[in-house]
Amino acid sequence: MDPNLLNGTTLAYIGDGYYEHHIRMYLVRKGETKVNNLHRMATKFTSGEAQANIIRHFIEKDVLTDQELSIYKRGRNQSSPGRKNISQAIYHDSTGFEALIGFLSMKDESRAKEVIDLSIEYIEGML
Repeated sequence: MDPNLLNGTTLAYIGDGYYEHHIRMYLVRKGETKVNNLHRMATKFTSGEAQANIIRHFIEKDVLTDQELSIYKRGRNQSSPGRKNISQAIYHDSTGFEALIGFLSMKDESRAKEVIDLSIEYIEGML
């Protein structure tokens, strides 16, 4: 399936699962095996706030290509009710981040992994 034909919400759905899987694998490879600790550690990378901070950092540092920025905006601008525990702005930015990951996972998996690695590096630097 061509990811260019998918709406931002669908791309975000794919990206959420893809990103979560890679974060979980990263944490297990680091040696963590206790599920409660894994969950607590994973949320530092996968929370809406973390994802919004990552994408904002990428934009500030000009990490994304023009196409990637466009995909992020497509996901960010999708109409949605948001979440109760985070602001609408954070929710939209994190959804845009997930849409970007979803798009890349379908179009260019090596770039998806590169962006995830950069995300991990950024969050690890904040901890």
